[in-house]
Amino acid sequence: MPILSKYSTEQIESLMQELQGVLQAHNASVDLGLLALGNLATHIINKQVPEALRADVASSFAQALQQSITVTKKVIQ
Repeated sequence: MPILSKYSTEQIESLMQELQGVLQAHNASVDLGLLALGNLATHIINKQVPEALRADVASSFAQALQQSITVTKKVIQ
C-alpha cells in the first residue's frame, strides 16, 4: 500500500536536490553528510516538535529510515 504524503513529489525532490547540492558544494563525505543531516533532524525535532512528542517523532523517523533502507535492499537483490 503506497504511503500518502501531504507534500508533492516535486516539493520533496526539489528540497532533496538543494540539500544534496549543499553537501556536494562542501565536498562532504558520506559520514560527514549523514552527521550533518542527523544533527539537522535532531535540531528540527528539538525546536519544532513539542517536548512530549519528541521521542515518538524520533522513533517514527528512525523506523521510516530503517524501512526505506530495507525496501531498497529488497529492490536491489
